[in-house]
Amino acid sequence: MTVEELLFWEKWPLLAPLYERFADRLLQTWPDVAVKVQKTQISFYNRHLFAMASPPVRRRKGWPPEFVMVSFGLPYRLDAPEIAMSVEAYPNRWTHHVILTRPEDIGDRLFGWLGEAYAFAPAKR
Repeated sequence: MTVEELLFWEKWPLLAPLYERFADRLLQTWPDVAVKVQKTQISFYNRHLFAMASPPVRRRKGWPPEFVMVSFGLPYRLDAPEIAMSVEAYPNRWTHHVILTRPEDIGDRLFGWLGEAYAFAPAKR
């Protein structure tokens, strides 16, 4: 993890290892990905933005108090129990949000969706 990433998670030190595990797997899967630390999220780009990780600043009833939110875009609405929220940001461009609370949440199913998002990102217009 870079110094910028460590500083980003400074307010949530218990979540930093969970984010690190997620980011490590993402970068091992797609080594060409660029990581950009921003004010409210850490963004992952191939040529275009395809995934984000953010701290628990937005809350909804029923969500855990501590989590890493992973968000990604697909051309369709994904209906799965892991999806905490979906929003159609543009026609046929859905942003999906998944809550990570433990290492087991960083699984093949999530990375299958991230693979779709990775492939979809360059096709967005």
